[in-house]
Order: sequence, then C-alpha cells, then structure tokens
Amino acid sequence: MGKLHDWSEATVHSMSHALHYGNVVFEGIRAYNTSRGPAVFRLPEHLDRFFHSAGLLSMDVPYGKEEITEAIKLVLTENQLESAYIRPILFYGHGNLGLIAKQSPVELAIAAWEWGAYLGDKAETGAHVYILPWRRIHHSQFDMTAKIGGLYVLSTIGGIHARKQGSDEGIYLNLEGRIAEGVGENIFIVKDGLLKTNDVTESILQGITRTSVLQIAEDAGIPTEVGAMTKEEFFGADEAFFSGTAVEVTPITQVSDGSKPNSPAQDCVIGTGQKGPITQQVKNIYFDTVRGKIERYDDWLTYVQGG
Repeated sequence: MGKLHDWSEATVHSMSHALHYGNVVFEGIRAYNTSRGPAVFRLPEHLDRFFHSAGLLSMDVPYGKEEITEAIKLVLTENQLESAYIRPILFYGHGNLGLIAKQSPVELAIAAWEWGAYLGDKAETGAHVYILPWRRIHHSQFDMTAKIGGLYVLSTIGGIHARKQGSDEGIYLNLEGRIAEGVGENIFIVKDGLLKTNDVTESILQGITRTSVLQIAEDAGIPTEVGAMTKEEFFGADEAFFSGTAVEVTPITQVSDGSKPNSPAQDCVIGTGQKGPITQQVKNIYFDTVRGKIERYDDWLTYVQGG
C-alpha cells in the first residue's frame, strides 16, 4: 500500500492541487495506552467520516478502510508509540492547476506523534475563551459533516485572534447569533444538572468525541439535551467544557465576549470559575474509556496488537 518514510523525508510537490486550493480531507485521531497495548479510539467512525469527506470532494480514494486501518497500526508500531495523535490526510497532488482537479492524483499520507493536552494545563484548570467577531460558516452553505482542510483556515484565523486577545481559544457564533462551536471543538454546558450541546443545524461539526460524551453521560444517568444554545445560556451555565479529539474534555471557566467589533469585550465567569463536578465526572469516564478500563465501551477501541 505505499511505504514508510522518515519524518524528514516526507515531501509534497509545491504545485500540488491541495496546496493551492485547500482540497484536502483529514482526520484527527488519538491512540491511548491500555493494559493490552496501544488502542485507537473510535477508528471505524473516523474512517467513515474520512471517506464521507473525500466523497464531497469527488475523491477516488485509492485504498480501502481495512488497508488504512492496517497502515495506521503500522505507523504506530514502527514509531513505538503507546499514546499518539494520528493524522491521516487525503489530498489532490501534482497534476493540473485548474480549479477542478481533473488530472491530479489523490494521495494519502498518515503520520503519528506524541501529543499531550491540546490546551496544556488548562485541560485541568479551565480555559478562558473568546467569542469571535466573525460568524461560523453556515450549515446552509456547506455540508458541515465533512472535515475539509481549506475550511480550517477560518479556524486558524479565529484561534490566532483569540490568543492575541489573551484568551486560550476562540468560539464562533452562527449566523443566527447563537453559540456554534470552538475553532476546532464542540461545546457542552451544564445547567441545573442538565448537560446540553447543539447539533449540525447550529453550524457545527458533529464531533466523534461529542457523540461519545453524549453516550457516556446518558449511561451515567446524567440528563442530556441537544438543541440551540444562546449566548445567555452559555454565560449563565453552571459549567461548560470543550470536547474533541485534540482537546479531549477540557473545562471552560471564563469567557470574553468580543462578538461586537466596535465594543470592548465583556468578561464573564462560568459558574464558580472552576471545573465543575459533572465536567469532572464526564472527563473521568472518558479517560477511563479511552484507556480500556470500562468494558461496556471496549468496542470503541481498535487495539494495535491483535485487535
């Protein structure tokens, strides 16, 4: 199916179609160390979305899901990684440079590396988020179920802007003015014991971690709701947290509202300003799950050796 390359040997032609037009699809996947060795979290679901995203770009994927699964296991094994972030990408390579990739081959690359908490120590103490002055691309404008590389330039811009304001991460509103999502994360809030998140009609990517958190919460007896989330609900929440492959489960404890460009940002503390008990409960179960400690979720794990 291809071959292994040393990190420093990986090359992409400068005239690759994807480099010019952003027509690349990708997944962010994590593997965790378990008592049975490294295991990839929800790999089939990630690959299903990977192929779905490729379909939106009319990519003829040169490999099957089983081949890509084995390639991911091989990359982890060859790099002797017990825990890792895994990045498979499909992209249009060097061929023609017209807007439509008529003669550009579809190429696949898979990399893996050690990556700790995405937001560092804020994964435990809580993130300060900034509501951005720009709106998230609307679900009526594009199929929000796909991970298309070119669209993530908006996430990059938003993330940089939030950090320039002294915050840890940015949050987009949708065109309706409601909470959409972080620049690369879904959002949950807790109010009076009810755990709530929003759905694709609110211009979000329905993350695989988000789906997992909803299932974990329901199984733990935590009431859940999926629906629109206003800024007022977000500000008035008892607890809030991000979910995502990179960010995992990270509490949100403070927000600055910069959504009105000509007005100073308004600051607000979420709940007590500390990680809340339901956030901690969900976080604990999530990490026990990905580390193979909860039998009921064992089918969410693809074991690198013998699995």
